[in-house]
Amino acid sequence: MAFAACARYVEADMQMPPPDPALLARRSEFLSALRAIVPGEGVIGDDAELAAYECDGLTAYRQRPMIVVLPETVDQVSRVLAYCHREGLKVVPRGAGTSLSGGSLPLADGIILGMGKFNRVLEVDYDNRCAVVQPGVTNLAVTQAAAGRGFYYAPDPSSQIACSIGGNVAENSGGVHCLKYGMTTNNLLGVEMVLADGTVLRLGGKHLDPEGLDLLGVVCGSEGLLGVVTEVTVRILQAPESQRALLMGFADVEAAGACVAAVIAAGIIPAGMEMMDRLAIAAAEAFVKVGYPLDVEALLIVELDGPPAEVDHLIEIVREIGERCGASYLRISTNEAERLGFWAGRKAAFPAVGRIAADYYCMDGTIPRAALPKVLTRMNELAEGCGLRIANVFHAGDGNLHPLILYDADKPGELDLAEKLGADILTLCVEVGGVLTGEHGVGVEKRDLMEVQFGPADLDQQQRLKCAFDEDGLLNPGKVFPKLCRCAELGRVHIHGGKLRFPELERF
Repeated sequence: MAFAACARYVEADMQMPPPDPALLARRSEFLSALRAIVPGEGVIGDDAELAAYECDGLTAYRQRPMIVVLPETVDQVSRVLAYCHREGLKVVPRGAGTSLSGGSLPLADGIILGMGKFNRVLEVDYDNRCAVVQPGVTNLAVTQAAAGRGFYYAPDPSSQIACSIGGNVAENSGGVHCLKYGMTTNNLLGVEMVLADGTVLRLGGKHLDPEGLDLLGVVCGSEGLLGVVTEVTVRILQAPESQRALLMGFADVEAAGACVAAVIAAGIIPAGMEMMDRLAIAAAEAFVKVGYPLDVEALLIVELDGPPAEVDHLIEIVREIGERCGASYLRISTNEAERLGFWAGRKAAFPAVGRIAADYYCMDGTIPRAALPKVLTRMNELAEGCGLRIANVFHAGDGNLHPLILYDADKPGELDLAEKLGADILTLCVEVGGVLTGEHGVGVEKRDLMEVQFGPADLDQQQRLKCAFDEDGLLNPGKVFPKLCRCAELGRVHIHGGKLRFPELERF
């Protein structure tokens, strides 16, 4: 894909906090101070080297940061944040940079705090069925570390070979097996994090259900707005005795959607249930050559796991449901290699689609399962209306859609059309009772659509929570919230009888 050709520099095209000339003028001072905290090659100031950090997975928007800092210890993270807090310097935390919503888009007058050097698995505790890892450890590496005794880490995003656990916590990532085993939040036991002022805080641990307020639930999915995670404790599971998968092809996507709803209605919770449409099927088959049928409009991959007798029984029930829903193609895995082959195409779908279009825009919205047929039909109508194509790849079991909008950045106006179509799709998701994001986060991509889902009172409360952790708004500013404002501006003063309460207190 040629995303670089369509890169937009955020100053012109997306409202972000305007660069502070006073901060930019102090760049040399900041470099010297930060190098004293993180010596050696831990601070990057060279313009050419900064280019590697100017965007994340949402490459249509780019902004070169003022400075990049790559700490190696918790003490360094704490001291960097404390320094930035004192000096009013903005900080954008960054993991592997795989965010598809612009969650780690830099600021021209801020630093990128890259956590890539926090890449060690600290402990695999089989007795307590958990692993303690640093945030830069990749998702797949957690499973690899636990595999020696037959354990694994359940959340498995398609980018699991690259995405980091810290980023998974920031975005509450899911994956193809999240239907049965949950998202990151369902497998997260504890974190160590550093607040904006440098305070080191621990939430949760190896035990289940920590006492007090559920601050761990607040941190998971907070997109780098509340603090910087420096250690993560996750639940690991024993691998199931048996796993088998079905491929089911349908003459139209509506029938496939109806099959998804029927399987869940039958009380069956597959380990994974994924769908691809004709365009995605063709791209994936050409890429990995696993034997996907090319004469169907939609393909379902349904995986069952557990004791062999239970899996065999459920496979037959799902097969019967598929046949009742009109499946024209049906294939059941007979060995582990065949099962993995079924998944290989789905896992490679995103890069595979990159071979059939100059560029694509990956969306992320979630809808009620019952709305699948209606939404898929309406999405195709919207795409036809603006002359673009959509390749649909998504987590059908939990209604998390990933439409890939195909366009050509070299054709004037096509990126704008793709973004408009994406906004229409996300608005449609909310209209049918869904939400703007399932796992990619809000970032900058969906920020200006937040008012489609939330009212002013909702957004005010979310911002007040942000202020409780980061009152100066220095952590990842310009993300998630549609209106740029500081915490003091959120205050509401109630006047009763013409008199202010607590008049002796300072007013903003």
